Amino acid sequence: MAVPKRRHSRARGRKRRTHWKLQSPTVVDCSHCKQPKLAHHICPSCGFYKDAEVIAKD
Repeated sequence: MAVPKRRHSRARGRKRRTHWKLQSPTVVDCSHCKQPKLAHHICPSCGFYKDAEVIAKD
């Protein structure tokens, strides 16, 4: 089993972790009702996805 010979410095570990970031979700406007919704998801307010009704809303 491989065992590190020496300890890595804090800078080296932190350089590796610079890409560990949180991303905010992509929010777009619904093409049918113009309400904000998550991209590639059914609109929660009108039930449409890609100009087709998926869920019947009253």
